[in-house]
Amino acid sequence: MQQKLLPRWRMRIYLALVGMWRRMTIGARIMLVDGDMVLLVRQSYVRGWQFPGGGVEPGETALEAAMRECFEETGFQVKGAPKLQGVFHNDNGGLTIRDHVCFFVATEFHEAHAFTPNAEIVEMGWFHHQELPQEMNDGARRRVGEFFTATTPSDKW
Repeated sequence: MQQKLLPRWRMRIYLALVGMWRRMTIGARIMLVDGDMVLLVRQSYVRGWQFPGGGVEPGETALEAAMRECFEETGFQVKGAPKLQGVFHNDNGGLTIRDHVCFFVATEFHEAHAFTPNAEIVEMGWFHHQELPQEMNDGARRRVGEFFTATTPSDKW
């Protein structure tokens, strides 16, 4: 239990410090879609299933960050040109009001290496878009629904 709390508190402290020193943070997430299936990951420091992704590093585009994070977290290498679905405001459950997420969708990819659970990503799985895990990030759940019903996305993560 304590192992799970430490990364969670570390993330909360990081977001609080970022909020004091930076005007805005940019993250990137990507949904891999294979027919009716979507790829989700479960991180050790954030509750619920969500899309692979993370922060955009200096000198990196949001697309480059999404593709890098996807590869690092899942072993899947994105091919082709993923589509930008939108840029969303993410308040991180009230932790910061300065975070934005660039969200991409990719339908072309291949498994470059097998997934191995680690300290950051404890689980990965493919889910039918109508049978998503109960414990799932609300923003990610909305993005899946919007994609598969061709609904105009909301502006909040």
